[in-house]
Amino acid sequence: MKEVTFIRLNIDRWKKTEKTIDESNVLSPDLFAEVYIEITSDLAFAQTHFPHSRITIYLNNLASALHNKLYRNKREKWSRIYTFWTTEIPLIMYSARKELLISFLIFLSGTLIGAFSTFHDDDFVRLIMGNGYVDMTLNNIANGEPMAVYGQSAELPMFLGITLNNVGVSFRVFAMGVLTCFGTAYMLLSNGIMLGAFQLFFIKQGLAMESILAVWLHGTLEIWAIIVAGAAGIALGNGWLFPGTYTRLHSFKHGAKKGLKIVVGTVPIFIIAAFIEGFLTRHTELPDFIRIGVIICSIAFILFYYIYLPNKKRHGYSKT
Repeated sequence: MKEVTFIRLNIDRWKKTEKTIDESNVLSPDLFAEVYIEITSDLAFAQTHFPHSRITIYLNNLASALHNKLYRNKREKWSRIYTFWTTEIPLIMYSARKELLISFLIFLSGTLIGAFSTFHDDDFVRLIMGNGYVDMTLNNIANGEPMAVYGQSAELPMFLGITLNNVGVSFRVFAMGVLTCFGTAYMLLSNGIMLGAFQLFFIKQGLAMESILAVWLHGTLEIWAIIVAGAAGIALGNGWLFPGTYTRLHSFKHGAKKGLKIVVGTVPIFIIAAFIEGFLTRHTELPDFIRIGVIICSIAFILFYYIYLPNKKRHGYSKT
């Protein structure tokens, strides 16, 4: 059967299904389940014969909407928490892999801009970080404690403060997606410029290795979580900026739900990063191999959870 024939034969029924979703509260469960079975059968046919067609995407989203309505009152088991982190988040990250790549490239561009500007203009870092912070850091360097800023507060208050601040930053990066993906892109670019200027400032002071070991001890997870939050914001912005075959409101809700799950998934990472910053980064006397080991473990976690596991889960589900 040709695609145009398939659409012509079923389009009226699909339109009725859209109305069924809106009227789900007054329909009998048996009728609603029957509609769901019909749509999933159509989806299976479309995935087999027209895998790259827009109609397949349309049916997939329609089936998802029906599924959510059908199971909205289902009682969740405690195992739902486990599957959220081990299955749902990896699958969502696979579907958001393009947004994640875009977020990473925007942040990287900001970092390079910050580093390049600081390299050619010593006053640029003052513009970004502020005169007070730069002067304080220069005094710490003169006193032989370049990373003393990480030891100004007690461990526990610092840990809690950093956690709240970083989680707040991630949600703001996500929420800026309401202003389209350009709002999130602006925040990613700003944070990237700040990082690039900060890092090159220490390099120009002859503290390249010490700054890298101190900053990236906690920064590996912290910065990556911001990039992931950026992907959530881009998903939110694209939801209503590029609605595709759906209404702008429906597409926006879908993007918001997807983005919110992504940004919630970053909260444990921010907590771990804040713990490292509050309790470990201040101890610059730690052997370098320990600090390098923590950084390598952080990178390994990122590659496993955000690259390897999403691909494994996605292909595993495709096979079944």
